[in-house]
Amino acid sequence: MREDLQVYNNVLQLIGDTPLIKLNQITENFKGDFFAKVEAFNPGHSTKDRIALYIIEEAERKGILKPGDTIIETTSGNTGFSIAMVSVIKGYDCILAVSSKSSGDKIDMLRTMGAKVYVCPANVSADDPRSYYQVAKRLNQEIKGSVYINQYFNELNIDAHYNSTGPEIWKQTEGEITHFVACSGTGGTISGTARFLKEKNPDIKIIGIDAYGSVLKKYHETKELDPDEIYPYRIEGLGKNLIPTATDFDIIDTFVKVSDEASAHTARNIARTEGLFVGYTSGAAFQGVKQLVEEGEFDENSKVVIIFPDHGSRYMSKIYSDDWMQEQGFSDSENNVGAEKIEYIK
Repeated sequence: MREDLQVYNNVLQLIGDTPLIKLNQITENFKGDFFAKVEAFNPGHSTKDRIALYIIEEAERKGILKPGDTIIETTSGNTGFSIAMVSVIKGYDCILAVSSKSSGDKIDMLRTMGAKVYVCPANVSADDPRSYYQVAKRLNQEIKGSVYINQYFNELNIDAHYNSTGPEIWKQTEGEITHFVACSGTGGTISGTARFLKEKNPDIKIIGIDAYGSVLKKYHETKELDPDEIYPYRIEGLGKNLIPTATDFDIIDTFVKVSDEASAHTARNIARTEGLFVGYTSGAAFQGVKQLVEEGEFDENSKVVIIFPDHGSRYMSKIYSDDWMQEQGFSDSENNVGAEKIEYIK
């Protein structure tokens, strides 16, 4: 790579070093300073580029992954896209078991990147043979020369962010960060980043964002998985109906639960106020921040960093579709994308 000319050997060299962008309009009445770590600047448009490259290269280094092998993974969409992208460059076949909750946009993108996709029902238990966890395990057993990444239970998921996202945020804030906010799904992003930041300053508060219908917040508080917490919800890539070992619950200070509807509207508001076209989980992350503001969590000295995990283009058929919003009962005049602003000239 010619660094002086910004010429790269391939797209994988663009992973990481994403910008930290100050949020201004949407935080106008908040105490403190708020910054978004905008992971859509990765070439695969999400934070999952980091773990896909890190885990695959570690598997290569250890001799687990060999030329001609097939990579298998469970995904809500973003990890799958990142793995498919890395597989294209490195020459591996890619098979993805995807939750039916994933948007059609995401599934089409996976197929476009050459992956074979199995769409599995979202609202079944993790041990159901139709779940995307079990489908991936079965395919791994059936296909010779296949490697199952298994991001939910892979410690390398944490290491990827300990070695990249954490150091980047520490440097970008010049060590002045007071709060770190991230959605928790597999838990790799929040756990790895938090582990690095806490080593630098144990007083930094780590806040996980969870969904209603997920078990993570209650498990963090009680260390018990409560099946009564589980029910269908719409946000992709956030929350879980099982306990991922890639989540270090001890390093997270608190969890905040957010709703599908509020998160969708907040994502739309970020686009309208900050010019950042972000995904559903970014809306969820900032919705959690709004709720914490109402609780008086922050003061004038707070410097808050929020992970915005992916790009809004992956949700055109969901939160950025007025029709979809109306079907969910989420629509209101303030947050409609703006059909009234379209004028057709005949």
